[in-house]
Amino acid sequence: MKVGLLNSGAARLGAYWAAFLRELEVEVVPGAITDAEALEIGGQSLPGESPVVQLALGRILALGRVDVVLVPQWPAVSGDAWNEAFTDLLPRRISGLPTLIPVPDAGEQVEAVATEVGLRLTRNAGLVRRALERARILLNRNKGEMPALNRASQVTVAVIGPRALLGEDVLSGGLRQALEGLGLHAVYGPELPLAETLQRAERLENAAKLPAGERELFGSASLLAGKSAVKGLIFALPLHDGATRAALTRIAGKMHKPTLLLDVAGGQADFPELEAFRDQVTLRTSTVESEA
Repeated sequence: MKVGLLNSGAARLGAYWAAFLRELEVEVVPGAITDAEALEIGGQSLPGESPVVQLALGRILALGRVDVVLVPQWPAVSGDAWNEAFTDLLPRRISGLPTLIPVPDAGEQVEAVATEVGLRLTRNAGLVRRALERARILLNRNKGEMPALNRASQVTVAVIGPRALLGEDVLSGGLRQALEGLGLHAVYGPELPLAETLQRAERLENAAKLPAGERELFGSASLLAGKSAVKGLIFALPLHDGATRAALTRIAGKMHKPTLLLDVAGGQADFPELEAFRDQVTLRTSTVESEA
């Protein structure tokens, strides 16, 4: 059986699933094209969808003739059909795809799902148990630490957005370069320790009733907004993603520091809104410091 693993720079547990598949002794087929090529291919097939969806599709198509593809699950926000049921929805839009199996990228269900996947691929319980034991060490390597909030002579801003966007260089690399070029020290929400982010999200009213993606976005925004070093928040969302736009708009409305809602397209390098936002937070910082 030929198995593809969707290669994503945003995945927390990519190394775990790769190791698990190796221990299962199945044939793993790597993608044969660059991320930029995958984004272009996906964009040609689904031109009206977000670059996150286009990139995932392009990577799946690049795997060629495989029997199964393991696809990391991204936490959804309210009304987010793609992340709620990506592996069900995509084959309805694109015919001829291999079997897509969603796998968690965090949480307590990883090994339970891995067991089901392993048995489905090999039908060998002993081999699956061995693979689980050998790959387990990789489950605890993504705890993370708080990133540095200060950089000499630079104003710090938080960048909040889906991990599937901000964790992919082909999608958000231009934004990172633009912020660096403006002399802003950017701290990215997906780089925060997940446990601290989710703990902070508990402060949100009716948090338990909200989708996981919305809790994670609010938790990272609230956590960073509460840091004195952070002078403003940029809410980055994939172009054409209405559900994420609505969620980030709601979250931005709860913040008490300057905010900017920013659409990000794949491969985008020019963000004219950033200069005015840089001036706003820099002026605000200078005013507060002079009053102190």
